[in-house]
Amino acid sequence: MNTSVIQINRNECINCQVEATLSFRPLITYLKDRLKTEKTLKAEFYRFLLEKIEREETLKNEIDVDDLVKHKDTLELIYTILTPLMANEKDLMWALSTPVPDKIFFSTDAFFEVLSLHSEQKKLNGTENEETKERQQLQFIYRMILNRFFNYTSIQKNDILYAYTNPDTQLTQYYNINADTQFINITYKGELPELNFELIAAQVQEGTEIEYLQEVLPLNKFKFDGFTVISLADVTLPHAIEGIRNALVNHTYENEAYEHVIQALKTLAGDGHIEFGLLPFLTVNNKFVFDNAKDSQSILINSGKKHELQEETFYALVEDYKENPRPIFFNNLTDEVVQRFPFLDVLRKNDVRSYSFLPIYYNNQLAGVMEIYSKEDLEVDDKLISKLHTALPLLGQLLQYRIEEFNLQMDEVLKDKFTALQPSVQWKFNQVVWDFLKKNKGKKKTQDIDTVTFKGLYPLFGAIDIRNSTVERNYALQADLKIQLEKLSDTLIKLKIIVHLDLIDKILFNCKDWIKKIDDFISSSEEALLNEFFELEVYPVLKHIEKGHKSAADIIQEYFQFINPKHGEAFENRRTLETSMQFINNAVSEYFEEAQHTLQASYPCYFAKFRTDGVEYDIYIGQDIAPDRPFDLLYLKNIRLWQLTAMVEVARLTNGLVSEMPRALLTTQLIFIHSNPIDISFRNDERRFDVEGAYNIRYEVVKKRIDKVMVKGTDERLTQPGKIALVYFNTYEANEYREYIKYLQEQGFLQDNLETLELEELQGVSGLKALRVGVNYMSCDFFDEQWAKVKRSISI
Repeated sequence: MNTSVIQINRNECINCQVEATLSFRPLITYLKDRLKTEKTLKAEFYRFLLEKIEREETLKNEIDVDDLVKHKDTLELIYTILTPLMANEKDLMWALSTPVPDKIFFSTDAFFEVLSLHSEQKKLNGTENEETKERQQLQFIYRMILNRFFNYTSIQKNDILYAYTNPDTQLTQYYNINADTQFINITYKGELPELNFELIAAQVQEGTEIEYLQEVLPLNKFKFDGFTVISLADVTLPHAIEGIRNALVNHTYENEAYEHVIQALKTLAGDGHIEFGLLPFLTVNNKFVFDNAKDSQSILINSGKKHELQEETFYALVEDYKENPRPIFFNNLTDEVVQRFPFLDVLRKNDVRSYSFLPIYYNNQLAGVMEIYSKEDLEVDDKLISKLHTALPLLGQLLQYRIEEFNLQMDEVLKDKFTALQPSVQWKFNQVVWDFLKKNKGKKKTQDIDTVTFKGLYPLFGAIDIRNSTVERNYALQADLKIQLEKLSDTLIKLKIIVHLDLIDKILFNCKDWIKKIDDFISSSEEALLNEFFELEVYPVLKHIEKGHKSAADIIQEYFQFINPKHGEAFENRRTLETSMQFINNAVSEYFEEAQHTLQASYPCYFAKFRTDGVEYDIYIGQDIAPDRPFDLLYLKNIRLWQLTAMVEVARLTNGLVSEMPRALLTTQLIFIHSNPIDISFRNDERRFDVEGAYNIRYEVVKKRIDKVMVKGTDERLTQPGKIALVYFNTYEANEYREYIKYLQEQGFLQDNLETLELEELQGVSGLKALRVGVNYMSCDFFDEQWAKVKRSISI
């Protein structure tokens, strides 16, 4: 035990405010009270201590701390009574101090050593914050006062931490200070004031409660008498875990947070010579990649880059480890060990003598590994692992944050550089983005991102077109404009009665002239002239009359409501047509969204559909879409059968919708057969795929021109409602589809009216031919059952 006096508060400001005397009078009172009730042998011990204190006159009254060195045996008796019997003085950090903790006058050796080291380190580092200490001291004093006199305990107790560096482990250790104040008597001079406890609670929230209490309860009116029992609790391990939690709460994986985490792991291990690394398993297309930042948080990655270990070696190691994750220990990197595991050589070149790693999980999924290594001899055993066990779930979350951060970075570049992507091709974009990030890491000038290209793909094109959509639009426009002009004519006639303006007659004349023109076909130029007539002649006059003649306002408002695009009668035909076209397009689009899931199940392909006056789609399939999955031409045959059967279903679908449309519209179905593979590339500027090369561009040209192609020697359009047209160049291309057509005819899906047609020459395109066959619209249980069989048959 130690009787050296330790000055723990050098701020005289507090001591001058509070009258405090050191004495054992509260202890004497406590012992006398215990003797009245204690019936065990403890009573004899209490009596012995009480008699000893009372025999020594110095201890009965106010005491000078410097005089207590003469009463060490009495202080040891007090220690024995106030501490557990099983407590070991060498480990227990316990002390006695003045009532307001200012001077320690008796302490265990463990307490004295910690506090002495702490004081010395504070002096060396210059980190003593007197202002903070003063506030903590005042909080301590007022907490006692409010508890004793007002039974109020809502002033938050802030844990006071003592930190010092252990000279043996070179690690910072943390201790919580606990003060037992039961042996302190407090008196107040005068009458206690009434306190507003709601106001105190509000002040506590704002952190200004001390200033308020100093005003209403000045400390110079209080007297403290007795002593305080102080103990230190080692909270190093909980503090270390809390440090890791703070990194998680902040959702950060930056270097500063990483350093705190590593320091916390060292603290848990209890050895400052042990080093730790964290390696999250980042993946692109389910394959491991490592972040090529200059300063990785993995010693293996850093050593590998320093000594030029091939990335493929890392990939192989991780992929193998993911198959069988387990703790692996290399306590001594000897020649024999390095010979068996060559990748360890880069660690030994980096002066690492011991290297181990543990799997880290998040939600039962492998998130990465924690490395344990040292440049000194180190035995990693179960005892060390058990010390780290509490941190492993937190490390799992930390690695998962890094993985999510990486994935978010990938997604941000994907969305910025590309567009919404189908799963069948997104893997290629992932790879290009990852290469882009690697190339530009740490560089001031950003290099361009590579073009995403797929080579050797087989194309399929289909179009569902609304028959005579242009004619239908013109008819709806003519009908609506005629209705509008007739309404305008009626409006002008009514206005003539109210307003005497010659200009009305001029407009009325032009209006009737336009009604005559509308009966004939109206061209786009004529439509523009008519709109100019409305905007420049009609509307300005109507608005002028509306402002100047209140009696005409209702007539003019009625006209403008009549020509409202959303609900006016002058747009009824166009709205009806648009509703019917949307009805068809939505139904066809939804069908393909559902149907392509079945298609993708056989072999991945790229499927892109576009809305025009109907729906067009492109399909690309080939080895380059799924390089990890062998491609065979049977998948091409399967998708061609799917395309033909899908066209049958679409034709039946749109025909079934005719009775539900506000304006009956029919559709035509067209397929372009192209047997030779082509290359496609993603155009970053237009955010879409396009063909590559002169030969491939010819494919695009044909696609755009065949929708209105005529049968050779006739005025008949190839595409007809109720039929499917298949355009091709060479006979061998058609033979495969003839087999599919025959199969579907036998199943009752297609009519027995197959035609082979030659087509007129198009600009830059000659030699086109076509097959055309009627769709069987029959609807019966047998048909539906057979159709279900066909749909099942197209999945391999």
